[in-house]
Amino acid sequence: MSAVAIDLSGVVPLATVEGEAAADAIAEGLVAGGLPVIEVALRNDFGLAGIARIAARGDVVVGAGTVLTVGQLQRSLDAGARFIVSPGLDEEIVEAALAAGVPVLPGVQTASEVQRGLRLGLDRLKLFPAAAVGGLGLIDAFAPVFPKVRFMPSGGVKPANLADYLAHPSVFAASGSWIASADRVAAGPEAIAAAAREAVAIVEAQP
Repeated sequence: MSAVAIDLSGVVPLATVEGEAAADAIAEGLVAGGLPVIEVALRNDFGLAGIARIAARGDVVVGAGTVLTVGQLQRSLDAGARFIVSPGLDEEIVEAALAAGVPVLPGVQTASEVQRGLRLGLDRLKLFPAAAVGGLGLIDAFAPVFPKVRFMPSGGVKPANLADYLAHPSVFAASGSWIASADRVAAGPEAIAAAAREAVAIVEAQP
């Protein structure tokens, strides 16, 4: 079973949404920039409301990130989340997401965790925190051992190394926290759109 059945490829923006105005700016910017997808991190009290507000628009694919419990998963789905991302590999979260029929990307950083993901039926996993655990070097090491597994690196990905990550055959997507960073949200939708356009251009330049 694949862990991803919707349009999660290339770059998946990641943001902690601080309020309604931020949610609106992020959604407007991503749509204008041609990258209508967002992982909303459940790192503050507005996380679920942010998912609900963006999902209600209908023009952005919204997922929940930093999902730590099955309860958070269920509340995220109720709010309109269409995919689930967690920082680590929690079997209960994975099984609950699969039972609900939604894509789930648990975080891994060791061979043992990749093997656990495979046993759960996943072939796409989040590599987190990518830069801290070796980035492309670790992916290179995993590739011949786990040839059917594809990764979404998260943590330390930026425009300067995005192309290098996406060029790797074992990478299906990269997490993009810079696209809707706090500074860009404060600057407004066009700042987010500009970052989204840059990311899309890098994706489209891949052979």
